[in-house]
Amino acid sequence: MAASLEGGRQAAHLDCILEPLSFPEQLASTSYDASKRVTCLLCAESSPLSEKNALLKHLVLEHKVVIADVRLIADFSRYMLYWRKRFSESPITEFCSVIKTNSMGPVGQQEEYFLLCDALPEDRILREQLQQRRLEEVLEQQQKERDDCNFHRICMFCNEEFTGNRSTLLNHMAREHSFSVGLPDNIVYCTELLDTLERKLDNLQCLYCEKTFRDKTTLKDHMRKKQHRRINASNNDYDRFYIINYLELGKTWEEVQSEDDREILAENDDDWSDWQAHPVCAVCLFCEQQSETMEKTYTHMQETHGFNLHQLKTQLNLTFYQQVKLVNFIRREIHQCRCYACEEKCSSKADVLLHLADAGHIMALPERSTWDQPQYYFPTYENDALLCALTDSDDESEEADHRGGIPVIAEDISNLETLKQSSVLKHLLKDRNGPC
Repeated sequence: MAASLEGGRQAAHLDCILEPLSFPEQLASTSYDASKRVTCLLCAESSPLSEKNALLKHLVLEHKVVIADVRLIADFSRYMLYWRKRFSESPITEFCSVIKTNSMGPVGQQEEYFLLCDALPEDRILREQLQQRRLEEVLEQQQKERDDCNFHRICMFCNEEFTGNRSTLLNHMAREHSFSVGLPDNIVYCTELLDTLERKLDNLQCLYCEKTFRDKTTLKDHMRKKQHRRINASNNDYDRFYIINYLELGKTWEEVQSEDDREILAENDDDWSDWQAHPVCAVCLFCEQQSETMEKTYTHMQETHGFNLHQLKTQLNLTFYQQVKLVNFIRREIHQCRCYACEEKCSSKADVLLHLADAGHIMALPERSTWDQPQYYFPTYENDALLCALTDSDDESEEADHRGGIPVIAEDISNLETLKQSSVLKHLLKDRNGPC
């Protein structure tokens, strides 16, 4: 039995976690058609929507028309269609601001350009209407995705199959693979987002820095070592998949966030009387149950699984740091589908729970030397709120003060004689001044 346990311990060292884990965050339709062609405002020239820069260049070179802030136009196709109709009804000079180049030079060298921007009332109204229409379409699409229970997809990292709501797959990727694309409630066109990410992986492309690698093993090692298991927020190609980018006309999500920060700083309000802390949602050690208070989490673990952390803390006289190690140890063993008491390996987490209950191992811990190791100072899950709720033992402060006979001096001590008498320098100087 001892030999088998020792073998299990050695295998456990090889079965290590090489990437940070995270708990999942909790608490078609109109889509982008890149092949759709857009026609010029003033002639029959057209180009695909995905190549609208070529059409904008044509407008400048052939018609001397400049459209400002194109990236902030919610629906470029409808925008172009509207102004094409308006320019067919009246001369362009009735709508656009006229910009004259080289105004101080000879008349023959001067050129007039026509500017379409939201400083023009009609253009501003059009952009706002397009923004509102797009927002309504996106919210409607998001609601359809929330209500759709026919979703079926395989995880791009482990080939596990998921059906039902999309959030189950997104939470799985965050929890099991430390790859989070954000809160499921903030995402729209989820299937297209997953298609985009999967194409990049199939092309051996890093999802963050977008470098291409020679094989999947090299790509996987790169993403793990460089912490690139996320998407690049600076890549505007992902903007259309997040609701926040549709909320306010003329502003990207970065600008909205920056503006919020400036407003907070500008207020400079020192009155914190109305401040309310966000509830800390800790996850059970054995299942995915989350509770809004720590007491509910402890009660759930005791009543549902028969695990009493407070009792273990008292019986074993655990310090704060020993509690941290124990929680991280149990988290890691459960994540690896292994009984933390006897090291029996199971095929799933559900089987681990059945084994713990049947074998009566839920409150059985291995030797202290197994889990009281420096490696378990580091969280198994980066956002483990349970670690934040652990408390010191009642006598830990006194024990720390007298451990090793080391005196603890307060910063604001007023009696310097006490410091002099207890200072090691006094003894050093006495030895030095004494006879050799």
